[in-house]
Amino acid sequence: MQDSQKSKLRWIIVSFVLSVVLLAVKFGAYYITHSNAILSDALESIINVIASGFAFYSVYLSAKPRDKDHPYGHGKIEYFSSGFEGGLIVVAGMLIVWEAIQRLRFPRPVEHLDWGILLIFITVLLNGGLGYYLTRLGERTRSEALRADGHHLLTDSLSSVLILVGLGILWLTGWSWIDSAFSLLLSLVIFYNGFLLIRRAVAALMDETDPELLNEIVETLKAQKHPEWIDVHNMRVQKYGSDLHIDCHLTLPFYWDLKKAHDTVHDFEEILKRNTTGEVEIFIHADPCLPDCCHYCRMDCPFRFSAFEKDVQWSAHNLSENQKHFVKD
Repeated sequence: MQDSQKSKLRWIIVSFVLSVVLLAVKFGAYYITHSNAILSDALESIINVIASGFAFYSVYLSAKPRDKDHPYGHGKIEYFSSGFEGGLIVVAGMLIVWEAIQRLRFPRPVEHLDWGILLIFITVLLNGGLGYYLTRLGERTRSEALRADGHHLLTDSLSSVLILVGLGILWLTGWSWIDSAFSLLLSLVIFYNGFLLIRRAVAALMDETDPELLNEIVETLKAQKHPEWIDVHNMRVQKYGSDLHIDCHLTLPFYWDLKKAHDTVHDFEEILKRNTTGEVEIFIHADPCLPDCCHYCRMDCPFRFSAFEKDVQWSAHNLSENQKHFVKD
């Protein structure tokens, strides 16, 4: 197993253990205070524990190599993990709404707010710190499971901040309805973040274009462009967890022999691999140049049909089009 995969598994385990500990702390705070807002926060933490467990399994499975039944690897399981986590967050929001409505109908006094505020404040610091780190690590390793788990912990931390504000107002004013009102406000935040996770997971499973990733690859090609790369088009990038599959058409001089064309394609692939994170699978279709390519070709060519005029400015938009760039600006 690669070091990056071991690191992801290690931090997922840390997330799971911390979620269990904080779950106990929040239910302890609820037992002391009988606060509905704290109970809402504790219910969401149950989701944290389940989600971290599933995230661990998805990261473990995504690290397995390709096999006969999964020729593109197992990376997409991380998107199922992200969608599953988003669905659990929505369920937690429903439970919180139900409990808040019941408490508005049948109020219960809140006690020992000082201890409740202290315990929830501790969970804010721990959840926020780990959530921020997991989100950054997920972005760096392109792990959707880590990113979703980190995002969930950050959401949980934000939820706890809202709880602290509500408890503070309750402590100062004595208005008992504030407790349930902040639970309802918390449910709206939870619903929104759950929707975002589900939306992101569905987009990835449907191979929706990732503009940021595509731009990153295009910038790499622009920075290291060779004169013999006459044209690049029909570029597509698919994500399989932290792994990438890239394919495109590369236009090369029509008079080259097969070996020279092959070596240039290999160099093109190596440049992409060196400048991307994780495992990268690249399929390049080599096209022969045509007379219409001459006006943007810099090659010292014995078969030139027209003079070089200017370069085509590569962008994520025109490199993803399924046609050569014949049209002059």
